[in-house]
Amino acid sequence: MKPRYRRKDLNPRQRRHLRIRTRIKGTPERPRLAIFRSLRYISAQVIDDTSGRVLASVTTAGKSMDIAGGRANVAAAKQVGQALAEAAKAKNIERVVFDRSGYKFHGRVKALADAAREAGLEF
Repeated sequence: MKPRYRRKDLNPRQRRHLRIRTRIKGTPERPRLAIFRSLRYISAQVIDDTSGRVLASVTTAGKSMDIAGGRANVAAAKQVGQALAEAAKAKNIERVVFDRSGYKFHGRVKALADAAREAGLEF
């Protein structure tokens, strides 16, 4: 089956993400914690790649998150990490594989990961 895109049509972050995804797979025992950050929002999902299901998801885009000071800063990323860890633990998920999606492990990405670790997720 042919891919729907050509590699040269992708931006550098998307190319890095594809390269990372060849090595990182989420299993039912250890699902993948994937993040996405934009200029406006940050979101994170816990995904089981074998069945293709999203097990838990948190984003700053919805009205359910009570965020003071902005929806795309380090404080918001910390809240997303804590909320995702709580949602994952409610579904008996303790260990995950971290997928930074081609972003540098710095700033908001690092804040989300550290908050999820402090809240009890192991990766």
